[in-house]
Amino acid sequence: MAWKESLSSTEIESDTLEKLLKDRENGKVDFLLIDIRELYEYSDLSIEGTDLLLPTTTIHTKMELLESLKDRFLILYCRTGSRTSHMLRVLSRMNFKRVTHLSNGIVSYGGRTLKNAPIPNKIDGDM
Repeated sequence: MAWKESLSSTEIESDTLEKLLKDRENGKVDFLLIDIRELYEYSDLSIEGTDLLLPTTTIHTKMELLESLKDRFLILYCRTGSRTSHMLRVLSRMNFKRVTHLSNGIVSYGGRTLKNAPIPNKIDGDM
């Protein structure tokens, strides 16, 4: 599956995310990987290459940031895919068109992960 097709789908599988992360490293695709779990969950285990930690419990305080990302390709992940599935519906109602999520979450992810990774905040100029 081509990356544009992957990012236009409502969910992607682990192997697709691994390929997209590799393609992003090589400059072939641009997207933001966003973890919507809580800080303690992120610290326990995260996907290498995560650009932003945006816990669902704080999303209401980050609406301006979220709105600034509306035109970017976004890939969300959580533990099992349940929270991101809900978040896709919320973002869809907010007219986000370029959002997908990792089906089955980080528990099914087979790529590189990190423990105790620094909190990511690579947005726009920071990338």
